[in-house]
Amino acid sequence: MADEANRTAFLELQGRMIETTSKFKQVQNQIRTKEGEKKRAFLTLEELRQVPDDTNTYKSIGRTFVLEPKSVLMSEQEQKLKDSETAISSLQTSKEYLEKHMSEVENNLRELLQQDPALARQIMSMSVI
Repeated sequence: MADEANRTAFLELQGRMIETTSKFKQVQNQIRTKEGEKKRAFLTLEELRQVPDDTNTYKSIGRTFVLEPKSVLMSEQEQKLKDSETAISSLQTSKEYLEKHMSEVENNLRELLQQDPALARQIMSMSVI
């Protein structure tokens, strides 16, 4: 009975580990995407700062370009930069939480396998296809 309980606990922990790892990778990809957006907004701002104020500037909307004042484009890029920074900090917090959660689950798995050597041998004997 204890053997079956340990096996059930192992399967539950394994599922949690897989789920947490998946979420962790998703958060990493979102951070990478937001960092790209931040960099693009920063570079666009740098280029706009070099352009004289009386120059015609255009905003891309789909496949069309609309004439916009430079100040509007700069404020939009500054807002994108701030939004990206906020999103990145939020995602970093989520990433840290998931890292802690993964280490807890990993420790629980390790503890379970140390308590039940028969379960550890059974798992090691399984072949992965």
